[in-house]
Amino acid sequence: MKIIIPGGGGQVGRMLVRAFLRSGDECVVLSRQPAARSATVSGLRVIGWDGRTLGSWAKEIDGANGVINLAGRSVDCRYHPGNLARMMSSRVESTRVVAAAIAAAKHPPQVWLQASTATIYAHRFDAPNDEMTGLIGGNEPGVPALWGKSIEIARSWEAELAAAPTPRTRKVALRSAMTMSPDRGGVFSVLAMLGRLGLGQQGDGRQFMS
Repeated sequence: MKIIIPGGGGQVGRMLVRAFLRSGDECVVLSRQPAARSATVSGLRVIGWDGRTLGSWAKEIDGANGVINLAGRSVDCRYHPGNLARMMSSRVESTRVVAAAIAAAKHPPQVWLQASTATIYAHRFDAPNDEMTGLIGGNEPGVPALWGKSIEIARSWEAELAAAPTPRTRKVALRSAMTMSPDRGGVFSVLAMLGRLGLGQQGDGRQFMS
């Protein structure tokens, strides 16, 4: 198979790349820093893109078996207005331009897996949220302002995917939460460091974790 991974230079992308290459698949990562990413994994092809505009990278999608779009500004930052704006634009714009590349392809991929977030779900204790019966958040009483901003970003992100005109490509929103991995630099590294500093407990320590 040929798999295209926009934004595949992060923790989840690196894990996917290793798995696909081990299986003998062809893997192409689209990155804003292609030179830095190219040396990370043997056998990987890394191509530059800006995450906003169509370019020569789009020809890689034509004839590919699947696209897994992981592009988006990291949430590991302070939630000030500038970073929130970058989180929104990087997710919506990259989704829009991937849709344009798929729509223009002569032989579009069979499936497009688009990163999303479990943050889109409502905060609740009465039942678990899942894809079939989960409640979308943002309107429940007492939603903190920054939490509401995250839900707004998630809704806009998925709305862009839903609006994408790709009739020959199945679209799937991946509502993932924190992804734990022993890889350096991921969320587990951050939580482990907080634990070593004695700062590991948040709230009463009984919160649910997806």
